[in-house]
Amino acid sequence: MCAVIRRLAPHLALLTAMAFWGSTFVALRVALTALSPQQTMAGRMSVACAVFLPLWPRIWRELRTYGHWGALLLMGLCEPCLYFLFETHALRLTTASQAGMITSLLPLLVAAAAFIFLHERAGKRMWIGFFLAVTGVVWLSLAAESGEKAVNPLLGNMLEGLAMCCAAGYTVLARYLSGVYGAMTITAAQSAVGMVFFCLLTLFVPQTEVLLSLGRVFPSWLPWACVFYLGGIVTFAGYGMYNFGVKRLSAGKAAAYVNLIPVFALLCGVTLLGERLLPVQYGGALLILAGVLLSQWKT
Repeated sequence: MCAVIRRLAPHLALLTAMAFWGSTFVALRVALTALSPQQTMAGRMSVACAVFLPLWPRIWRELRTYGHWGALLLMGLCEPCLYFLFETHALRLTTASQAGMITSLLPLLVAAAAFIFLHERAGKRMWIGFFLAVTGVVWLSLAAESGEKAVNPLLGNMLEGLAMCCAAGYTVLARYLSGVYGAMTITAAQSAVGMVFFCLLTLFVPQTEVLLSLGRVFPSWLPWACVFYLGGIVTFAGYGMYNFGVKRLSAGKAAAYVNLIPVFALLCGVTLLGERLLPVQYGGALLILAGVLLSQWKT
């Protein structure tokens, strides 16, 4: 029984993390109705660091003992810094449903990066799937129409694609560092780097005065509640569970669970924000999923 639990634990952790991350797109769009992207992310990272406060003495001892400061800083720069910078701006321009579909690229990007840097196997089927998925992303983006809920979906989807490139770099670096550090230490380190990065952006970079409009009125407390949810639940629990899964599995296997994010994101976008994909966009979405499934198919 214990052996079964040990085998299932990383898979259940990754599944839970994907459910949290799938809801991120809706929570971010609601937060952006009252806050700028820099304020939203500075608040999110500050809440995450506050959650880690009781653990910081042990985490700091571990960081001083093992070092790898360069890899830790590079990991934090990839995600949360650049990843969230691209994604928060993307979600001001495109819908949560479309951004969620773009995340389907991540397993293929991680497999390609792991093939180059970690020497994990990547066959012909993976590269064909990668081509199909990228084609589907282009189709989805070009078929999108501007509107009240997506003022510039093409640019927004491109920014979400750049965020996925940053996420791929993060996953490979987290896999490398997981041989030295525990999941909580990695999560705390990236939260600290992200808090410093976004607080400095908030202080010294001019912020947009145009807030996001979703065509409905939310309670004044809801955007702030979303920030606390993103920092206290999504960042702390989501990344902690994901890093636990990456530590127990290969980078490619862990990233394959990201295939579930578009499902959760689409469900949340449709049920909570009333978003819809255009009929022609479903062809691009199906092509993305076909490419991902082909890359993960086992003979």
